[in-house]
Amino acid sequence: MFRQTIRCWSLGVLLVLGGCSTAPTIESNYDHSANFAAYRTFGYFSPLGTDKAGYATLITQSLKDATRREMEARGYTYSEDNPDLLLNFNAKLAKQVEVSQIPAGPPAMGYYGYRSGFYGGWGGYYTNVDQYTEGTLNIDLVDAKRRQLVWEGVAVGRVTEKHRENREAAINTAVAEIFKKFPFRSTP
Repeated sequence: MFRQTIRCWSLGVLLVLGGCSTAPTIESNYDHSANFAAYRTFGYFSPLGTDKAGYATLITQSLKDATRREMEARGYTYSEDNPDLLLNFNAKLAKQVEVSQIPAGPPAMGYYGYRSGFYGGWGGYYTNVDQYTEGTLNIDLVDAKRRQLVWEGVAVGRVTEKHRENREAAINTAVAEIFKKFPFRSTP
């Protein structure tokens, strides 16, 4: 009985740890032939990827605010008329299912309580099915003159209820994490 209690408690701890929210995975890449020292100004692509319905969304405004803050912190100047770089972003949500199996091990006393050790029965597996929402945010920087992508940053992670309740804070955090991978600064 004690071993079964320990086994159930251990399974509960594993399920709780497995369900903990983790930071998003961040990836970035850039065009090694691009002359980033020549870029001083930025603006926004038109239409933005988050405005596919033909109007500016609330998420678009939050993304504009967060990306503008990050670009200006790196010395770039916003220019609506003639920017060197154009920012674009895309965001999507997708339902995901994760199935994991944890070996249960043999029962504590074996079959009928008289076979244990090597002859014990096999306990099988505990199966855990986790359904969650995965969010992906892409931020692209495009050379305005060449109309070519020069840098991209991508964040992929679980979207929790806390994120949904405080969307603006979640967007600010994700954008800041993506821009940690942006290695360039504007030079005066």
